[in-house]
Amino acid sequence: MGDTDPTGPVMDRDEVDRALARLGAEHEAVETSLLALQDHAGRRLLEGARLTGLTEERWRVTEASITLLWTYFDAYSGALRTARGIRARRRWSSREDLAELTELLRGECVTVPGSAAAAAANVPALRGRAGRLGERHSLAVLVELMNELYASSLDVVVAADAVWSALPARIDLLAAELQRTRRLAHPVGVRPGEHPAGDDLERITRTLTRLREQVISDPLAFWKPLEGSSAPGGGRPDTTVYDREARALEEVRREIDAVLAVRQDSEKRIVRLRDVLSRADRTLAEARTARGEVLAKIAATEVPVVSGPPTALQEQLATAAEYRRHAQWHRLSPLLESLEEQAEDELVRARESLTAVTAPLAIRAELRGRLDAYKAKVARHGLAEDTVLAERYEKARRVLWSAPCDLRVAEEAVLRYQHAAAELLGSARHRVPGQSGPSDPYGRPGPYGQPGRGTPEERGGPAHE
Repeated sequence: MGDTDPTGPVMDRDEVDRALARLGAEHEAVETSLLALQDHAGRRLLEGARLTGLTEERWRVTEASITLLWTYFDAYSGALRTARGIRARRRWSSREDLAELTELLRGECVTVPGSAAAAAANVPALRGRAGRLGERHSLAVLVELMNELYASSLDVVVAADAVWSALPARIDLLAAELQRTRRLAHPVGVRPGEHPAGDDLERITRTLTRLREQVISDPLAFWKPLEGSSAPGGGRPDTTVYDREARALEEVRREIDAVLAVRQDSEKRIVRLRDVLSRADRTLAEARTARGEVLAKIAATEVPVVSGPPTALQEQLATAAEYRRHAQWHRLSPLLESLEEQAEDELVRARESLTAVTAPLAIRAELRGRLDAYKAKVARHGLAEDTVLAERYEKARRVLWSAPCDLRVAEEAVLRYQHAAAELLGSARHRVPGQSGPSDPYGRPGPYGQPGRGTPEERGGPAHE
């Protein structure tokens, strides 16, 4: 729809004919759009529905807008018929005809009756034009007003129709799924007041019922306009509440599936739990026995206290068996899950307790192994008869094989033997064949009387060097 200049010169016949053709095409397009709006399923639904909230408010404005739109269209049609009648008087229009046509096609010569309903409804397209209701307008202004009224009206109709087309059907499908879930839930004890999932089913039922009522009466409350879009109906239905309840129902279905699974394999799970708790009990008993052995064999060592058997878990296991006998699957399901986790933790704690209690024995065994390993290494090099090594080995062996064993003293003795053995082995590797040297690695005088280093004790150094 092109702009016109109401203050321009008188139009010639060609300009008049082109303007009439353009206005005729606009008239046909507006009429087609109005008829489509009139027959739109969303508009018919809005007219017959009991609306509330935002939809009721916006539909009141839209109804006034549609009424005003037809009023403008009738005025526009009348002016166009008049212009066509003047042009049809003569094949070659006179100057007076052309002046009249120019005024009619470009000037504010179309009288539009006032609309109290539109003013009362605060139609957006009329804001800033309220004083012009009932006054004269140009055809260009009428087209502009009709475009605005049509766009705003179509936006409401399309949005409401989109929500009604999408949400109620989805809600009904979810409600049907909800009923199927309830039929599965009741036989296994998932009922309101008895199981949290049963309470969730009741809440979902109430929410879906309320949601459907709200969607039917106030669809525009569930419409999210598309940001940055000015096209009528740009947006999508808001499914936030529906999606949340659908996820909640899926959680309930998983819970019911878990309860059904419990009914099928509860006996195996209870037997497995008994086995895990029995292993934990035996491990703790072994740790208590080992603690007595450590206290008797290892001196100056803090040995952790070993806890008693998991009696609380045994009591819960007995409760689980009772639930199974009475087919209380909804109570058995969470109890078994909790028991399985606690039983595994208890077995881990029992093993850690045994490891902590026997740690001193493990250290003693490691020291014994290290001492014997160095003795074997020295023997392979033919140095087992060294007096100092023999003395240090015997001292370490007595400490390690005595009861109670002082681990600190034993470790120092083993380290002294290791250092002596390492020094002796190093000296043997660096000795030149055929050359006389010190008679031993501690530097005692050899054949040539060279001064030796002496033993660490002779040099006054610490014994572990």
